[in-house]
Amino acid sequence: MHNAYSDALDALLRDCCPPATVRALEQQADPQPLWQALLESGFADCLLPESAGGAALPLRELAPVLFVTGRHALPLPLAQTIFARALLQAHGIALPAGPVALAGFEDGAGAALVADARHAQWFLLQDGERCLLLAAADARAEATGAHHDLTLRVPRPDASAPAAFALPAGTLRTLGACLHTAQLAGALSHVLDLTLQYANDRQQFGRAIGKFQAIQHQVSEMAEHVAAARVAAQLACDSGTGTPDRLRAAIGKLRASDAVTPVAAIAHAVHGAIGITEEYDLQLYTRRLHAWRMADGSERWWSRVLGEAVCASAGRNAVELVREWCEPAPAA
Repeated sequence: MHNAYSDALDALLRDCCPPATVRALEQQADPQPLWQALLESGFADCLLPESAGGAALPLRELAPVLFVTGRHALPLPLAQTIFARALLQAHGIALPAGPVALAGFEDGAGAALVADARHAQWFLLQDGERCLLLAAADARAEATGAHHDLTLRVPRPDASAPAAFALPAGTLRTLGACLHTAQLAGALSHVLDLTLQYANDRQQFGRAIGKFQAIQHQVSEMAEHVAAARVAAQLACDSGTGTPDRLRAAIGKLRASDAVTPVAAIAHAVHGAIGITEEYDLQLYTRRLHAWRMADGSERWWSRVLGEAVCASAGRNAVELVREWCEPAPAA
């Protein structure tokens, strides 16, 4: 899951966002040097039309870029900013220079959990069909209180607040589900790599623990989930435009989120105590996996969306519907 754009971002993040930088930004270091490098590289404008200085990528070509942000546990909302800038540009709104976080509010919910939002300077919020662009100070976001968590709790905006523009209800949540599916696939892939490396390096009873059948069985189960999450990300991002199909995003987010608990549990079981230490990188990824799992709807939330879609399709069974939803999207 790579292309020329993702290879370039991967090289940039290897230099500018090693695990030490992730740790520093989790501890309130200045995000501006990293953000400036990302902004100057042009990745924030991947979805903008070429006439606006962007790359005009279709979503299926953007997917590897989102995947790479997950593999590096990028602590800034670059993926969210990519979609936010495209929406703002399409509605004739001046593009802010800082990172933008996205939040869509569930019906009746008083707040939304927004992943990777701690260093966001702007919030693009959707309440019903109303979309509001708020500065971070005006969004009244609060920390969750979890250890080094980059997720913020954003309260529902006042009904009297003027809207910047309108979108069909649920649009931002669908975008968030799509981008977090790709990020989950990237992070899950890296967790598998860390676990394989540790299992081959760690010696016990005179040989690498990866030679023991019990460990091999656990790692093979991990690999199944990681492969399924990668396919789920490809499905969620299978669009010739910059907008995902809602039901494909639902299937993708459901499957990728469902992989988080078993993959994280097995990774920590294989690593043992070292996996939860501050000095070891695994905990950077498994904490982010759980944050992205809950962002923009967990597997349970999107299961309900799919179930309602099936029940609303009278005369057609679930298998027929899934086949239709998973048919390759036509080329633009």
